[in-house]
Amino acid sequence: MTHRQETEVVADKAQQTAPKRKVFMRTYGCQMNVYDSERMNDVLGPQGYSATENLEDADLVILNTCHIREKAAEKVYSELGRIRKVKEERALSGKDMMVGVAGCVAQAEGEEISRRAPIVDLVFGPQSYHRLPKLLDEAKTGKKVVETEFDIDAKFEHLSEHAAKPVMKRPPAAFLTVQEGCDKFCTFCVVPYTRGAEVSRSVQQIVEEAERMAASGVREVTLLGQNVNAWHGEDADGKTWGLGRLLYRLSEIDGLDRLRYTTSHPRDMDDELIEAHRDLKTVMPYLHLPVQSGSDKILAAMNRKHTRDEYFRLIDRIRNAAPDIALSCDFIVGFPGETDQDFEDTMDLIRRVEYGSAFSFKYSQRPGTPGATMGDQVPEDVKSARLAELQELVAAQTKAFNASRLGMTCDVLLERKGRNPGQLVGKSPWLQAVQLDAPEELIGTIQAVEIVKIGSNSLFGRLNAGHHDLNGSSQDAIKEAAFDA
Repeated sequence: MTHRQETEVVADKAQQTAPKRKVFMRTYGCQMNVYDSERMNDVLGPQGYSATENLEDADLVILNTCHIREKAAEKVYSELGRIRKVKEERALSGKDMMVGVAGCVAQAEGEEISRRAPIVDLVFGPQSYHRLPKLLDEAKTGKKVVETEFDIDAKFEHLSEHAAKPVMKRPPAAFLTVQEGCDKFCTFCVVPYTRGAEVSRSVQQIVEEAERMAASGVREVTLLGQNVNAWHGEDADGKTWGLGRLLYRLSEIDGLDRLRYTTSHPRDMDDELIEAHRDLKTVMPYLHLPVQSGSDKILAAMNRKHTRDEYFRLIDRIRNAAPDIALSCDFIVGFPGETDQDFEDTMDLIRRVEYGSAFSFKYSQRPGTPGATMGDQVPEDVKSARLAELQELVAAQTKAFNASRLGMTCDVLLERKGRNPGQLVGKSPWLQAVQLDAPEELIGTIQAVEIVKIGSNSLFGRLNAGHHDLNGSSQDAIKEAAFDA
């Protein structure tokens, strides 16, 4: 028996003998937090914890927080106030409840969380969750635990160990972290301070985890990173790869039919990555490429280190390689010093690029960032008016892009049951939700679907006659190969 097998046997025995407990996990913010919450649940499983959606049943509550949005910390404290009441009610009936705050607010606030919310037993940043069992043991002694050290390498090593565990059934679409942290230091952003410097996982770590995902039923993987296209991982020979080359390698994995990645920075879109969009059918025709502003003056103040003209030229290169690609973007309105003309430059950029979708926000000050201390802050009513105007333009572009899919037959990955009986929900290649009537056994397959109706938030389709999995497997074979739940 190998050391790894011995370790798995010990873990299995530990899970069998561990007391049955419930964990309530609330996740805020980005896809990376979703991924981290899933991995925390993986870590807690061998400790006897299973997930619950009922706060009142929880022996352990973890808030996995995000610091990007406005008043993020205050929202966490408000939620902790609600949890305090539940914890007190459980105590009256002799039941314990431990409370943890994880993620970027935890990293930024640290000891302040324990001071302001005494019910919190442990506070730990996004690079520490792999140590959660040890942190819980410390907290059970009555010690207030605050763990905000940056140790991304140890976290990535834990992810690799997790990838070696026995295959379990997974949803058809999943996230895979390949890179964390940020070296860009945009003046509006807290990520370099809460997630640390850019660090990339190795090629082997990523490929092994992707292979395990494919073996467990995952058909689509989204590669995650704060600056995912800044990923530069080493292969077994010590050579450095870029994200484009990684996509070529991942496209060779049997059963892994769709690849996406987010979030990208314009400065890191190199030729090999653009060529991957041209050459690989597995790379979906969708790209989230935030520009934040269309004004050169504001881009410079944001420390984005690219101009609007450079962004336009990059978009042209991408569309020449992949003409049918859907582009998505992030915009911040009302950054300090933004004039009416600066805002009009942003609107002009949106009109010229024509996005399939976009996320837009009013600028809000983040303590510790350079933007928070800049003069010439834009009045709140001006920011609100500009945001409404921008969102109206983007909504019109999204509606037009969705309408362009009407009558088209496209490949849809069916992911889950819909709200109505007999309805399934999947994703188009352009990341649009698609609803259609289809048998439940088609979940996890890719089907040719004709788009017959356009809704406000999704597309509606119908299966082509003689539907089948686009990999050529018959439905009988799919049923026979299905994993036990």
